[in-house]
Amino acid sequence: MQLTTRPIRVLIVDDQEPFRSAARLVVGLVDGFEVAAEAATGEEAVVLAGELMPDLILMDINLPGIDGLEATRQVLSTLPDAKVIVMSTYEAGEYEQRALDAGAVAFISKSEFDPDSLTGHWLQEG
Repeated sequence: MQLTTRPIRVLIVDDQEPFRSAARLVVGLVDGFEVAAEAATGEEAVVLAGELMPDLILMDINLPGIDGLEATRQVLSTLPDAKVIVMSTYEAGEYEQRALDAGAVAFISKSEFDPDSLTGHWLQEG
């Protein structure tokens, strides 16, 4: 009998469609990961996370409405086992610590996001 492992379900949150598309491509390149849904706002992310209970959320820091840090706090208050990776076009600097303080497992600059960074942070924290 072969045991099958459930894929790691990913929620992509970014207000820019081009980046959501790129993130979708990166997630699709990694065996065992699948995109569960996409959201364009922090509020939408909180709702979808509650409905879909993803394993991993790729959260942009700058979103219309509530920002990615507040959305991270809200998601983790109801889904404490979810992992959130906060992403931004900005380099780590002050944002990395703010992301970790909000409960994220990591901060990744969008320019450094690739399959290795995705799996590396998941395996490290998963």
